[in-house]
Amino acid sequence: MSRYKIVTADEAAAYVNHGDAVGFSGFTPAGSPKAVPPAIARRAEAFHAAGKEFKIGVYTGASTGDSLDGALARANAVLFRTPYQSNRDMRGALNTDHVAYFDMHLSSIAPHLRFGFMPKPRIAVIEACDLTDDGEIVLTTGVGISPTIANLADHIIIELNSKHPKALRGFHDIFEPIGPPNRPPLTLMKPSDRMGVPVIKVDPKKILCVVETHLDDEVKGFTPTDEITDKIGKNVVNFLAGEIKTGRIPKEFLPIQSGVGNVANAVMASLGDNPDIPTFQMYTEVIQDAVIDLIRKGKVSFASGCSLTITTPVLQSVYEDLEFFRDKLILRPQEMSNSPELVRRLGLITINTALEADIFGNVNSTHVMGAKMMNGIGGSADFTRSAYISIFTTPSTAKGGNISAIVPLVTHVDQNEHSVNVLITEHGVADLRGKRPIDRAKCIIENCVDPSYRQILRDYLALSGPSHTPQNLKACFGMHITFQETGNMLNTDWTKFK
Repeated sequence: MSRYKIVTADEAAAYVNHGDAVGFSGFTPAGSPKAVPPAIARRAEAFHAAGKEFKIGVYTGASTGDSLDGALARANAVLFRTPYQSNRDMRGALNTDHVAYFDMHLSSIAPHLRFGFMPKPRIAVIEACDLTDDGEIVLTTGVGISPTIANLADHIIIELNSKHPKALRGFHDIFEPIGPPNRPPLTLMKPSDRMGVPVIKVDPKKILCVVETHLDDEVKGFTPTDEITDKIGKNVVNFLAGEIKTGRIPKEFLPIQSGVGNVANAVMASLGDNPDIPTFQMYTEVIQDAVIDLIRKGKVSFASGCSLTITTPVLQSVYEDLEFFRDKLILRPQEMSNSPELVRRLGLITINTALEADIFGNVNSTHVMGAKMMNGIGGSADFTRSAYISIFTTPSTAKGGNISAIVPLVTHVDQNEHSVNVLITEHGVADLRGKRPIDRAKCIIENCVDPSYRQILRDYLALSGPSHTPQNLKACFGMHITFQETGNMLNTDWTKFK
């Protein structure tokens, strides 16, 4: 590494100029740069104090840590942002139109950048655990779009983070498909297969400088599971066990994709506890603490993902036992971890979380009351449309029961009814496969809706009269309007909307 210039984070940030499009490594806080982004934020604040403009375009793999999204948002340093975020300050900035945000499927951003659909990144900022003089970059705990931005960018800034051992070399499978029309098929036949190489290889002349760091990933522990999430987890697993018994899922089971959060952790725990679920593999985006626990217990034999989004103590335990995990974990670019082609071939059972769902099976994953962006669609649609079985989970109510998570019509559609096979809440399972809209509605109301809202939704169905999809345009957002007016959907009076 002697050929590279070692600089401070502020010296590295000086290479970033107003109007630059900048790509950052990582996927969630795992593998995201943690020193240079705050320095860019300080540079922006200095420019603003001098009455000068300073904003950059921000490309990432997914969400990041507070030192990236949070620092840049608070410094008013973001011109545009894509594809996904989960930071409170960034969310506030984009929901007040201070940041131009466009939501994207996570499998799409890397190819769209290569195709020239969006401005090319001038600079890539990449966290690494090792860097060689001939331009080999060994990533840390998250891959994201790192290979693409490293190849496209004019210049690269490396954060060399000694918190992550150089022995991570070999845990990554770095592969970028060639573009159409001569693109060959992706050859993965099982989650443990490899297609690429363990490092990103770049022209070393592109590397502007190296910032040495010793910083933990900013992965926060998820909210602990509770009675409701535990019931959801058990309902998911009981459904899957039943599918195995009927022969609709092969007896050797199929790979699992699971979303992020406490519901996902509850599902993982239930999968581990149920003796009717055999040892299985995972092909997913985010590998969480619960997956590491199941690997140690022998319930998960292999996990392929885009990031190790695990808390610092759990990550340290993995590093202390790295050789045990070497043949059980692999990290890929999100273009590969989320590839619809591979999802369909591998026969994934996909389990994701809905913000709200409607009685016909449409799912809103992103917007609060149809207007305010929460985080973004993430990779859920990458998996859902091509899944062997696509499952969505949600607690049946929110805000202490004042909001029903199941409504007549979602205020924003991210996953349409044709892609959602199964909806599960703490109350039960609605298997929507092979059902016409009215039958889906009745199935969801009777099995998934909180009992306090069931009659309200039964009454809604009666408003429409005979039709293929019994929808009432005057009343379909009546529960949302009632909540905005009174603070409680239980106050819905359909006579007001006739």
